[in-house]
Amino acid sequence: MAEPVEEPSNRPSDPWGRIKNLKSTRSGSSTWQVVAGSAVLGLVVATGAVLAAGPWDNGQRKAERQLAAAEDRTGGAHHGRTLPGAPEPAPSAPAVLGALDTAVTRSAPQDPASLRTALAPLIDAPELGSRTTASVIDTATGKQLYGRAPATPMTPASTIKIATVVAALSALGPDHRIATTVRLSEDARTLTLVGGGDPTLTPADLTSLAASAAKALREDGKGPVRLTYDTSRYTGPVLHPISPNTNIAPVTPLMVNEGRLDDSDRGPAQRSEDPAGDAARAFAAELEKAGAEVTGAPREARAAGKARTVATHHSAPLSALVERTLTNSDNDISEALARQTAIAKGESADFAGARRAVTAELRKLQVPTEGAHLADGSGLDREGKVTAALLTTLLARAADPERPGLRHALTGLPVAGFSGTLSTRYRDGTGATGLIRAKTGTLTGVNSLSGTVIDPQGRLLAFAFLASGSEVPAEAEAALDALAAELTGGAGREG
Repeated sequence: MAEPVEEPSNRPSDPWGRIKNLKSTRSGSSTWQVVAGSAVLGLVVATGAVLAAGPWDNGQRKAERQLAAAEDRTGGAHHGRTLPGAPEPAPSAPAVLGALDTAVTRSAPQDPASLRTALAPLIDAPELGSRTTASVIDTATGKQLYGRAPATPMTPASTIKIATVVAALSALGPDHRIATTVRLSEDARTLTLVGGGDPTLTPADLTSLAASAAKALREDGKGPVRLTYDTSRYTGPVLHPISPNTNIAPVTPLMVNEGRLDDSDRGPAQRSEDPAGDAARAFAAELEKAGAEVTGAPREARAAGKARTVATHHSAPLSALVERTLTNSDNDISEALARQTAIAKGESADFAGARRAVTAELRKLQVPTEGAHLADGSGLDREGKVTAALLTTLLARAADPERPGLRHALTGLPVAGFSGTLSTRYRDGTGATGLIRAKTGTLTGVNSLSGTVIDPQGRLLAFAFLASGSEVPAEAEAALDALAAELTGGAGREG
């Protein structure tokens, strides 16, 4: 059976209805309201959360700034595209900041004890199922502010992508690009399309590669060529353990548009059974359009040892791939990043090698990997296990000012109520819209949420809530949302 993964979906008109009574049990807590509106306040605070990463210098952050002004909820799917100029700050921003400033002394839990009191009724919500673990830390100090079995391994679903992208950024750096090449044999009779592991390759990219290759053939002056395609970059099984499945294509280093058979760029879709072969056949057609003569059908074979490279396409930088992975919970890119990490670490580029490489890179970052089993890079395999403490420590590493290369693991997180897999959550009276950035996770009976929040005292907190045994995903998500919202100091609490 296909495992559901986190995708934006139509939410109940009031997803908090079944848990509002839990929040009302908190005694002695004061309430406050943001006059200018929680959505605007959330964007002001969320923007502040990424200022440490530098200016709006890439597609994701430009997209979010555009989103803040126009509510164009694209989920940051089109990375690398230049958007129109930055909008002016909202006129209400000073008033919003003033409202926040007057509220901080009575809005947020002041210490771990009060945070335990605030979260106690929420973490026991029956909607979360039979078991919930949690970790909340102050990223600046690493101090645990709240924990419930934080070292207990749990099935993380797609929150495991946080581990995948941090390991990739650490091993490869944010500027790394994945190359797809075309190589011509020494006798100029065989052209080979070599997959480098870029699942985001597009038809337009194939057209450009074909034009460059055809030009090289004309300059060489030889006759028709045979076309082969090389997938030797990866080893091991091509199919993910849950495959065939609309949530992921066969894991191959050569594919176009993630092997999707429609015009979608995120979420479930019918996938090619042979994405590498499809890419090669499409490339052959483009070669002929560019004036090259191709004989026979493309066949799979390694490029000859003395073949020379006649065309190259580079992917978007790893930073943009990481942000797209997190924003849209992209399973295909996350598996590709796990394999790129394996290659960088000298491991085999398969599921087992990726597991070893990612785990080794996390240990290098000195995060608690005890009990972790990174079965895959995407979280679709429920054999995967991580702890809440591992996720929050990874987020703290990404927030470390001395590790700027990891910062995209934060800037790519969906923004509550605005982008990616959180675009339809936190928008029904929660008051936490825009205040939370978090990665979602959903499998049958498994729900998770891990990310960052700015509390009203200006602390950047990292949190992870991992639940199992839930029966109604929408209700479990609402319960997780309530937990995260409470970390904002009760922004979602009714007055």
